[in-house]
Amino acid sequence: MQSTLIRTLVAAAAGLALCAGAQAQEKFTYMTNWYAQAEHGGFYQAVANGTYKKYGLDVTIKMGGPQVNIMQLMAAGQTDCIMGSSDLQMMIARSGGLPVVTLAAIFQKDPQVLIGHEGVVNSFEDMKGKTILIAPSAQRGYWLWLKQKYGFTDSQTRPYTFNIQPFVADKDTVQQGYLTSEPFAIQKAGVKARAFLFADQGWTSYATTISCMDETVKARNKAVAAFVKGTMEGWKSYLADPAPGNALIKKDNPNMTDEQLAYSVAKLKEMGIVTGMDAPKLGIGMMNEQRIASNYKFLVENKLVETGKVTPAEAYNFSFVKDLKVMP
Repeated sequence: MQSTLIRTLVAAAAGLALCAGAQAQEKFTYMTNWYAQAEHGGFYQAVANGTYKKYGLDVTIKMGGPQVNIMQLMAAGQTDCIMGSSDLQMMIARSGGLPVVTLAAIFQKDPQVLIGHEGVVNSFEDMKGKTILIAPSAQRGYWLWLKQKYGFTDSQTRPYTFNIQPFVADKDTVQQGYLTSEPFAIQKAGVKARAFLFADQGWTSYATTISCMDETVKARNKAVAAFVKGTMEGWKSYLADPAPGNALIKKDNPNMTDEQLAYSVAKLKEMGIVTGMDAPKLGIGMMNEQRIASNYKFLVENKLVETGKVTPAEAYNFSFVKDLKVMP
């Protein structure tokens, strides 16, 4: 009878432990800036291989897209944190009154490129005077830098509609793109082209950020810290073996192909998008205060933010990545 009682107590204790473990998985939602792709791989990997779960989180990755205002959704409480396309974008949003703070920058190099036809465009300088297809959002960002650096003019721009056909049809046309995406589509269309990476010419914007509302960071500090840590480990794992993350990416975005994923991962690795710049010394996701000061200066000088409306100290919180040191 005593042994039966002991077994009953042990079973009850085990049940309580399981319940406690289940309760420990705190729900957390992160929204990306586009449809699921390799550029989001580390986040999906951390879900797939249980890294977030290891840190007590039940993470849901929600897809963004061309018609999705992820900042508005975060402000409305529909997601805990978002993926900023750039840290400059987040500073501009904060200057406009949204209390958003950036905690980490996974892409040490912004993958933004301009693409020209091979044999026609061999440098940024060759683009002067040619038609350049760019999205309207670029007018309040990298386009200002390109004009200052290379003497481009607004009159040579036309809207980029995320359709490569106008570029394919005209050898004198240049278009924007992401290093890991549009060049692959253009290659598949049978067109020989060259991609010119802004980051290699002095463009210092970070990309693929973890950005959250001030209130979220304050009220859910431990969960946010766990998410940041799990994400950096997820990215390290993804670059080593992307298969688990890719399976979830294809589940969310059935249009994504293995060929596109392989191409994108190869470019991320080849160009040091995640593992370059400060990452080898300080770890994945690290942010450099001097670089951010330079970005802030660019925004002020180009009247994209008003002095006094926002400061780097308000727009960035370095405490979440400072001591992580998840080395590439």
